[in-house]
Amino acid sequence: MATVGLCEDDPQVRRVVVEALAAVDLDVAVAHRASEAIREFTPDAGLRALVLDIGLPDGDGRDLCQALRASGVTAPVLFLTARGGVHEVVAGFGAGGDDYLVKPFAVAELQARVAALVRRAPSVPASPRALHLDAERFSVRRGDREERLTPTEFRLLATLLARPGEVVRRRELVAAAWPVGAVVQANTLDSYMRRIRRLLEQVGSPDELHTARGVGFRLG
Repeated sequence: MATVGLCEDDPQVRRVVVEALAAVDLDVAVAHRASEAIREFTPDAGLRALVLDIGLPDGDGRDLCQALRASGVTAPVLFLTARGGVHEVVAGFGAGGDDYLVKPFAVAELQARVAALVRRAPSVPASPRALHLDAERFSVRRGDREERLTPTEFRLLATLLARPGEVVRRRELVAAAWPVGAVVQANTLDSYMRRIRRLLEQVGSPDELHTARGVGFRLG
């Protein structure tokens, strides 16, 4: 039986999701908070999909998704949220999500969407990366070398780590790292990326940050 990771703090929603997925032969590993999910939803946990609430008591589900992606978790992610505006949807995909379901939702739709993600998931969990993001300490670490990050730096680096070797467009980075509606100048993003490039050098990262001029940035 495939196992799905669920991070949801509302007990009623949690019960509905667990019962709905059990009805389609899916087991559910439950976390109530983002910090718990980071500890439990590891790359070797064998999870075939993740269902993450965006409004968690100790953080944003999109930040959690980025942290899990950075740790090597590749299971596809479905976001649950009460906010269904286009900006929220774009930010969710920019954070590494694969699907989006707005509360209140139909049980049959939840079952169909999660089942589709499970079919897409790799059968063997990926190995953790040499470079790690710590979502509790807001830091990047490689071996015994660690550097602290601001929340914005954390979200930018997590977005890049989730898509190694791929050019991440500037608008995707802005959507993932800044609040909806924020006006971010081009030179502001460039300044943050220079800081991230220095941080990677300081921890001895084997991956370099490259600039695709006028388009975005690529890690690795």
